[in-house]
Amino acid sequence: MNKLLQEFCADETAATAIEYGLIAAGIAIAIITTVQGVGSRMTTNFNTISTSLK
Repeated sequence: MNKLLQEFCADETAATAIEYGLIAAGIAIAIITTVQGVGSRMTTNFNTISTSLK
């Protein structure tokens, strides 16, 4: 039982998976923020064009 517990504590594969998950989450947040910013600017541009065409 002690050997199994020692092996479990020494296993770092889960830590690596968590690190990759945090990196992926950070990248996803950056992408979402960028897309929302571009989307709001595009909405403003389309509204300006629509108003000038009326």
